[in-house]
Amino acid sequence: MSLKSPGTNAREIEVTNISNNGVWLWTKGKELFMAYDDFPWFKDVPVKKILNVEEPFPGHFYWPDLDVDLTVDIIEHPERFPLKMR
Repeated sequence: MSLKSPGTNAREIEVTNISNNGVWLWTKGKELFMAYDDFPWFKDVPVKKILNVEEPFPGHFYWPDLDVDLTVDIIEHPERFPLKMR
């Protein structure tokens, strides 16, 4: 078991903002934006479900309440990963 130094943030992923346009996610010192046009799973759902995000592997995010899996690459370049289901 490893412990973090006092004063360090134990949580390395955080939803920092939810707006009419999308969701902002803070991870590893940078902020990622997920527009609802590219990530419709986050639109019109309770805030509690969006805030419940996990990082099971580095750079891989999972929202268990929404059953959504995304990576940093998908978030930064959604045009490379067009939606398959509507």
